[in-house]
Amino acid sequence: MNARDWSASPRNWVTTLMFALTALVAVVGVPWYGIVHGYSAAAWVWFAVILSANELAITCGYHRLFAHVTYEAHPALRLVYLLFGAMALQNSALVWSAGHRIHHRYIDDPQRDPYCARRGFWFSHIGWMLRNYPSGEPDLGTVRELQHDRLVMWQHRHYLAIALSMNLGVPLLLGWAEGDVVGFLLLAGVLRLVVSHHLTFCINSLAHMIGSRPYTEDNTARDNAVVALLTFGEGYHNFHHMFAHDYRNGVRWWQWDPSKWFINLMHWVGLARNLKSVPWFRIQRAILETQFRRAERQLAQSGDRAKLEHLRQRVAEEYASFTAAVTAWSQLREQWLQSTRRAVAERWERSILQMRLKELEHGLRLQYRRMRLLQAQLA
Repeated sequence: MNARDWSASPRNWVTTLMFALTALVAVVGVPWYGIVHGYSAAAWVWFAVILSANELAITCGYHRLFAHVTYEAHPALRLVYLLFGAMALQNSALVWSAGHRIHHRYIDDPQRDPYCARRGFWFSHIGWMLRNYPSGEPDLGTVRELQHDRLVMWQHRHYLAIALSMNLGVPLLLGWAEGDVVGFLLLAGVLRLVVSHHLTFCINSLAHMIGSRPYTEDNTARDNAVVALLTFGEGYHNFHHMFAHDYRNGVRWWQWDPSKWFINLMHWVGLARNLKSVPWFRIQRAILETQFRRAERQLAQSGDRAKLEHLRQRVAEEYASFTAAVTAWSQLREQWLQSTRRAVAERWERSILQMRLKELEHGLRLQYRRMRLLQAQLA
């Protein structure tokens, strides 16, 4: 389909009016009421609490649980995700997951990626929802297992009723309890919804345009610490697109990822299990492969022939060391898997294998530092 056909896609008036009216109330109505009547501290507290609940329902529930199946959750936790996910007004978990899986499958393809960043900030942030674009049609064939999930299908069938009940009922009930119905509707209702929407939308737009790409340069996804701060950890998007089935986005201990911490908490209290994570060696391998690709480009662009040959030789030596480590790791990993299938009496053998795996991981960490120094010289 050409650009002209795309621009002729019919307007989605439901989403257009929803975004326009809620934004208008948030920009005009919320400040006006605050100036004239003021807001109580309780209204601001509940604004923050419900906003956090909505965001965690999307990040931990819709995204990491339903779309990517990075862990398993107790039915009670799944129900909470589905209720507050509906409150976030981002469609049912079934439709959301179908669209997101298509995004991962066809990332950066302007014709098939629903919120392709190559079509510009506006389109990837919100424009893709304002018209019925062909790429936005959800393919429910990608979520067949979710169609057998009773809770997911219950939310999908009754999505509108659940969404309206949560968005109106919760703020009204809290406002009635605190004696400030209008204030709660404006803050915990409208402003919370608008902020929640645009925080989530930043993952589709800013996290594909601004930031670093330490794990892969094969797509536009980027790691952005500021977006991570705003989106409960979802801003480490380059890692996520490289390792989509890892329950973590901020994989390092110092990276801001409240969604990861919440999932860990649920695991600790028994509401989540089978948390999937990528072996640290594979993560280091991805980082080094990206570094080697950059080094090759820098070598190709370098004009200093005397310096070039020396650095080219060093990069070649580092790459040979890297491939040897990867081969050794693959062999050890296979031995480790075989040993775990044997009797418990062979713990000693498994401990030896584990120690050798850790030695290989340590070697890759040292090589990562050497490659950073090499890249500094190439620059």
